[in-house]
Amino acid sequence: NSLGDLPSAYTRVWIPDPEEVWKSAEIIKDYKEGDKVLHLKLEDESTLEYSIGPKDNALPFLRNPDILVGENDLTALSYLHEPAVLHNLKVRFLESNHIYTYCGIVLVAINPYEQLQIYGEEVINAYTGQNMGDMDPHIFAVAEEAYKQMARDEKNQSIIVSGESGAGKTVSAKYAMRFFATVGGSANDTNVEEKVLASSPIMEAIGNAKTTRNDNSSRFGKYIQIGFDRRYHIIGANMRTYLLEKSRVVFQAEEERNYHIFYQLCASSSLPEFKDLTLTSAEDFTYTSLGENIFIEGVNDAEDLVKTREALTMLGVKEIHQMSIFKVIASILHLGNVGIVSERDGESCHINRDGTHLHHFCRLLGIEQEQMEHWLCRRKLVTTAETYVKNMSHAQAVNARDALAKHIYAHLFDWIVEHINKALHTSTKQHSFIGVLDIYGFETFEINSFEQFCINYANEKLQQQFNSHVFKLEQEEYMKEQIPWTLIDFYDNQPCIDLIEAKLGILDLLDEECKVPKGTDQNWAQKLYSQHSNSGHFEKPRMSNRSFIVVHFADKVEYQCDGFLEKNRDTVYEEQINILKASQVSTVYFCLTLPTPSTINVRAAKPVPKGHNREHRKTVGTQFRNSLHLLMETLNATTPHYVRCIKPNDFKESFVFDSRRAVQQLRACGVLETIRISAAGYPSRWTYPDFFSRYRVLMTKKDMTIGDKKQVCKNLLETLIKDPDKFQFGKTKIFFRAGQVAYLEKLRADKFRFACINIQKTVRGWLQRIRYRKIRKSAITLQRYGRGYLARRFAEMLRLTRAALICQKQYRMVRVRREYLRTRRAVITIQAFARGMFIRRLYQEFLLHHKAMIIQKTVRGWLVRKKYLRARYAAIVIQCFYRRVRAKRQLKQLKIAARSAEHFKNLNVGMENKIVQLQKKMDNQSKEYKTQNEQLVVTNTTLGSEVTKLQKEVETLRSRQTAGTQVTSLQEELEKLRAELQEAHAQRKQIEEEFSSEKQGLEQVRKDRVEELEKENKLLKKEKEEMNRRIQTSSQGEFHAGDVSQKEIRLQVELDEERQRYQNLVKEYSRLEQRYENLQEDMSSMKFHPGHRRNPSNQSSLGSDSNYPSISMSEVGDTDDTIQQVEEMGIEKAAMDLSVFMKLQKRVRELEQERKRLQTNLEKVEELSTRKGNEPMISTSEDDINADLAYNSLKRQELETENKKLKNDLNELRKAVADRASDNNSSNELQEGYNLLLNQLKAANEELDVRKEEVLMLKTQIVNSTRQSENINHIVKWTNIKKPLDSEDTGDAPDLKNKAQDWGYLNEDGELGLAYQGLKQVARLLEAQLQTQSRQHKDELEALHTQIELLKDSLEKKQEMLDHFSTLSPDALVEFSVQQEITRLTNENLDLKELVEKLEKNEKKLKKQLRIYMKKVQELEVSQATKSRPELTRQVTVQRKEKDFEGMLEYYKEDEVLLVKTLITEMKPNAVSATVPCLPAYILFMCIRHADYINDDQKVHSLLTTTINAIKKVLKRNNDDFEMTSFWLANASRLLHCLKQYSGDEAFMTQNTVKQNEHCLKNFDLAEYRQVLSDLSIQVYQQLVRVAEGIMQPMIVSAMLESESIPSLAGVKPMGYRNRSSSLDCESGGPAGYTLQALIRQLGQFYTVMADHGLDPEISQQVVRQLFYSINAVTLNNLLLRKDVCSWSTGVQLRYNISQLEEWLRGKNLHQSGAVATMEPVIQAAQLLQVKKKTSQDAEAICSLCTALSLQQIVKILNLYTPLNEFEERVAVSFIRDIQNRLQDRIENNQLLVDTKYTFPVLFPYTPSALSLETVHIPASLSLHFLTRV
Repeated sequence: NSLGDLPSAYTRVWIPDPEEVWKSAEIIKDYKEGDKVLHLKLEDESTLEYSIGPKDNALPFLRNPDILVGENDLTALSYLHEPAVLHNLKVRFLESNHIYTYCGIVLVAINPYEQLQIYGEEVINAYTGQNMGDMDPHIFAVAEEAYKQMARDEKNQSIIVSGESGAGKTVSAKYAMRFFATVGGSANDTNVEEKVLASSPIMEAIGNAKTTRNDNSSRFGKYIQIGFDRRYHIIGANMRTYLLEKSRVVFQAEEERNYHIFYQLCASSSLPEFKDLTLTSAEDFTYTSLGENIFIEGVNDAEDLVKTREALTMLGVKEIHQMSIFKVIASILHLGNVGIVSERDGESCHINRDGTHLHHFCRLLGIEQEQMEHWLCRRKLVTTAETYVKNMSHAQAVNARDALAKHIYAHLFDWIVEHINKALHTSTKQHSFIGVLDIYGFETFEINSFEQFCINYANEKLQQQFNSHVFKLEQEEYMKEQIPWTLIDFYDNQPCIDLIEAKLGILDLLDEECKVPKGTDQNWAQKLYSQHSNSGHFEKPRMSNRSFIVVHFADKVEYQCDGFLEKNRDTVYEEQINILKASQVSTVYFCLTLPTPSTINVRAAKPVPKGHNREHRKTVGTQFRNSLHLLMETLNATTPHYVRCIKPNDFKESFVFDSRRAVQQLRACGVLETIRISAAGYPSRWTYPDFFSRYRVLMTKKDMTIGDKKQVCKNLLETLIKDPDKFQFGKTKIFFRAGQVAYLEKLRADKFRFACINIQKTVRGWLQRIRYRKIRKSAITLQRYGRGYLARRFAEMLRLTRAALICQKQYRMVRVRREYLRTRRAVITIQAFARGMFIRRLYQEFLLHHKAMIIQKTVRGWLVRKKYLRARYAAIVIQCFYRRVRAKRQLKQLKIAARSAEHFKNLNVGMENKIVQLQKKMDNQSKEYKTQNEQLVVTNTTLGSEVTKLQKEVETLRSRQTAGTQVTSLQEELEKLRAELQEAHAQRKQIEEEFSSEKQGLEQVRKDRVEELEKENKLLKKEKEEMNRRIQTSSQGEFHAGDVSQKEIRLQVELDEERQRYQNLVKEYSRLEQRYENLQEDMSSMKFHPGHRRNPSNQSSLGSDSNYPSISMSEVGDTDDTIQQVEEMGIEKAAMDLSVFMKLQKRVRELEQERKRLQTNLEKVEELSTRKGNEPMISTSEDDINADLAYNSLKRQELETENKKLKNDLNELRKAVADRASDNNSSNELQEGYNLLLNQLKAANEELDVRKEEVLMLKTQIVNSTRQSENINHIVKWTNIKKPLDSEDTGDAPDLKNKAQDWGYLNEDGELGLAYQGLKQVARLLEAQLQTQSRQHKDELEALHTQIELLKDSLEKKQEMLDHFSTLSPDALVEFSVQQEITRLTNENLDLKELVEKLEKNEKKLKKQLRIYMKKVQELEVSQATKSRPELTRQVTVQRKEKDFEGMLEYYKEDEVLLVKTLITEMKPNAVSATVPCLPAYILFMCIRHADYINDDQKVHSLLTTTINAIKKVLKRNNDDFEMTSFWLANASRLLHCLKQYSGDEAFMTQNTVKQNEHCLKNFDLAEYRQVLSDLSIQVYQQLVRVAEGIMQPMIVSAMLESESIPSLAGVKPMGYRNRSSSLDCESGGPAGYTLQALIRQLGQFYTVMADHGLDPEISQQVVRQLFYSINAVTLNNLLLRKDVCSWSTGVQLRYNISQLEEWLRGKNLHQSGAVATMEPVIQAAQLLQVKKKTSQDAEAICSLCTALSLQQIVKILNLYTPLNEFEERVAVSFIRDIQNRLQDRIENNQLLVDTKYTFPVLFPYTPSALSLETVHIPASLSLHFLTRV
């Protein structure tokens, strides 16, 4: 890659730099051959002399042109070398924030250490189905490439993800699997893809740990196979793991952790289910505290354990097995804390018995503690002669303990992996698979051990496979293009691999040393030195004899020999393993007895011979080598795809790029090797059309006249590049050596520069000539105007001179006069001021003399008063002192007198008398108290005796009381109740009268108030109207402009959202309906039996497929309606319809209940009469008894007449049915049904007769009882024998029969006993009636009391209202009365509404009966006509109705299937293309009109249901036919409009003609069917949009972004490997590109089809709007994901394409449809590509321009902006940051891509038809001869 030619000045180059690896510089002086110094200028403007020579430095690398910087594919760079690759990655990562870059077949992924929003489902959808080179680099693009190649080539694929720890391998593999799970989701409901993704958290928990470089480092390698079936749906998966880092279980370096699962368990140890594990904090365990830091920032281990357990549950691991796993893991922690104490001799040791960890370890694993304690410190040695036990030293025991812990964890890891594989396994045959390899990258640390050696060995093998694959692809490319093939020398690391794995290699010598009984790491190192000292890839360190150096492909690595043998042996003592195998825990047993993991089921390239079964003796190195060979065979049998993950820095900082670390990884992962292989051949490749388009500016006119572009390109290259080895001509491409494209770009830029200079020269000369002519013309004009101006100015001077003389004369006169006058005025003024001054001075002197006299007077008076006050104060002080002395003297004398005895005597004289009086009074009171106590005792004894006497009297009175007193008391209570009832009635009447009077008065007041308020209201209304008129005239509508428009917009948005939700529900319903139908078809196909046929009797109609409820047009409520329904339906259906019979039975039951109710009322009345006759206190006359009997007889007569009516109705019904059956010659089956109905009616009639007889019997018994009540004296005679007879009545029935002869002693015939029984029953009835009557009286009293209370409450409320009225002011009174009136009026309105509703119901019922009677009359007329002329019925009606066609079509019910089949099922849109649009809809509605006309609700229901289901079936059958879908959308919407237009609703009749109003439906309201048809139209609309979008989808990107609507505008940039080797078959060439005209033609075709089918223009506009939204979404999403189209020329091209679409909309008069508004985001994106992007003013303009784009979209477009010529500039990072700062407060959706599946809510506006139904003509080609015009 060094310079081939001598570098010249201003050439930019790369020079080495110790800090930045490579630094940019510019040559400032031409370099000549032999110069030893190259003069350079650095980017900081400093100069540098760069030494060049064999001993110093070679010529520096050339920099690529700026146009190539930031390319998606590194192979597109003209100069392919390390600094160019590093700079390109750095620019993409830091400036554009692009983490993915292609490097040939490799995807380079740089870890951003930040969550990016580029992995959503919308991004997966955008990459699905796209070619790899068409979109920006992404892990999804690699996954899609693998998925497509698997489907196309039917070959298994592999994605190899590699990189060092912390580079993001696991995340990349996870996203690749997520893509496969989304794109290739399972065909059934097994959710395999979710299980595959659920395995990730489990493997991360048990296999990932924190290291110094990565918080979630995978410490094992894994290869996941995702299996697919023949339809390429995921059916299962399988996982293989490699080289788990077992040493991490027992040792971690500083700032590192053990595996995550240990810390997750410790963090969740407080959970109740984990109490048995006896875990504490991770700091308390040795195996988890060696790294000294048990936490990871931002990670919650307890929450991670919940996710791990959820994943285990999803994979089918039961809770008991999960707990077993956790027990094993906890036992490992306890094992690490087992203390081993050394003995004094140092050769043996024992277990510390103070600790409990060994006990917990044995308990959790279910093993014997004594045995484990014994064998942890001892080992068994077996020789040929004997077996003996040997003690272990402390170090050996600790090593054995750690080895046991590692062994348990490794087997547990394998057991979990096996269970995951079982959960992901499927019994379905696997057709193909895609493998994802997530394996460790090349590692080098300060101390490298056995693990690093194995890891680097694996990377050597992978690098060899990678190099051979890249070499193979290059060779295939050259051979396909038929260019001369020369062997490319590439790095072959087979010698290094042989050093490791060949015979007597490193691994072989390691295994040999492990077999030696006393082999050591140092002996092994000496063998390595002696065996491989001559190898070029092996070196011995100078300062060490216990390490060795291997020269790997990436770097030299020094390995420490210590521990190699121990880790390779992986020694675990057999005694300890045997103890574990005897565990009582099944999980432990299965883990330790787990067989070797099964190999991946892939046929290897070469057969491998089977070896001996000695797997248990193999070392770790041998096992790893075998698994690695198996992996390489698997990869070689698949098509590999490479992802290389790069770690940008070691500090985990987001978007920070460390060039030195990046170069190390690029060298290690093979990216630079790929570049070197590509650069060694022909890295730059152009297709002939692209080369012609790019470099035709270098061609001559003679070359342009040649028609063959390939020959033109050959001629041009032979002219420009003299060395023929610099390029090669292939079949479809031109191959260039490295640097040749840059040379061509330089020639192209020079040509452009020369052309620009010529253009500038010509333009500048033209501009200067124009400027000279303009200046000369301006000078002449200025001279002309200047000379005229000077002449005019001289004339003006002469005129002004003369005028000045006159002015001077006058002015001088005026000035002299003014001076005189001013002097005179000054003199007068001075005199006046002087005289005034003298007078004022004199006045001031007089004033001062007067003030001095006043002051003197005041001061003299003040002095005199002060002297007087001082003398008075002295006198008062003297008096006070004298009086104080006298008072002290008196006080002293009084104190002396108080101390004397006489004074005390005088005080106590009165106290002695008072004490004596009080003592006497106290004695008298005690005597009175004793006398009162004695009297109280006497009275108590007398009262006790009286109480006992009274009790005895009460008992005697009770004993004397007889049974008759009860009756009298009851009668008295009854009389009291009646009296109270009469009083209550009287009070009620009185209250009602008072209330009515008050109410009348209040109503009168209210009326007066209402009249006054109405007058005031009218006045206020007039004033309000006047004010409104004034406001309207003053504002003229400006007031409404803002708020009304905002409200309308807000309401429209809410309406659209609601409509969107409803239509989404309809869409979901249609989807579920479609799924249900599919399941039904599957079930029918599974249950199909050949030979089965359905006879016509059980054949279901099309209506059975309806998913909507049947709508009954009439309800049968009584017997008359039932009979009418039977007559309407006909005997054929009535005989078979059990619902009619059930309704008849229901009516019979209702009549029976009515009869029983009347009977009970009659019995109550009769019992009341008998009770009145038996009451002793009330005497009834014979007239009353006769009146009661007459009343009862009337009741009986009414019952008899009711029964007779029922019987007559039933007889008439039977007769009518019989007549109808005799008239119609029905089949035997109908006759049987008729007979069955008659039998059922007869049975009902007989049941009524039986009920009637029972009623008569009861009546006779009641009459007999009333007659016997006259002989009431007999009751008294038989009272004595009542009780024994009653006791006999309570006996059983057989006892009564046995004692029947006992009645003989009463009467031989038994009459007397029967009479007694009757009297007893009457007595019981009377008693029950008395009780019921008393209860009724009580209820009435309670009701009256409550009513009285309510009236009282109402009166109190009214009184309060009157009081309130009296307190209110007149205004408040008016307002309050208005409110009361409003409430009253509202209540009255509600009552009136209820009344109106009742009247409407009655009216509907009467109309229904009237229709029934009219139908009867019509049927009678038709029957008479059919009897007279049955054959000519149809002809006669046709002839009669041709004269007056009413727009109805009649058909027989049997022809309904044929009608639907002709009009819907087999209808082709071309068949009715020449007729009225939507003709099927009109015909169907005319048939519905006739069914409505004849009042046949079943016919209407059947026809509409069948029509809807038939349309659904047709659309399902033609689900991808736009024409058919459009046709039925037009017809469905037209049928919906017809149902509205002719519904009779006034809202839909405003535009109807008189004749159309006459055609309205008469009988039925089809509002519910209108809703059903509306839902159907929505479903058809959604299908139409889906079909149209599917047709347009492949055309949009090619037409909008790729086709050149403006020729020669878009330039072509150099392509990379991905553009030249996509997943498309190169030989077939793929699909042809679509142009914009093709897209517009397709849109025009859609619109023409919709217009031809008569679809409403409003619906067509909505379809076009939705299609334009789809164009916008697809175009913008591709623009956001494709760097190659984000350029200025693409913006111009895109804007031109959008203008063409807008022109098409205007041409079709669709510019008002809102389609242009949906294109606003892509319009703004095109403008964003065109505008300037430099200054802050440009940023402000972009912010105001791009309102429809989100901030994320704007930044993405600016980052993707790519200049196609070197004259353009990239967008600066500072400019993008400025845009972000300006728009950071914008509230918007943070989604990058547009939702392509969004659908606008559709609205079907009502558009009535101007076509009258009687003018519709049915063409004969439709074969609808069975329809009759009515």
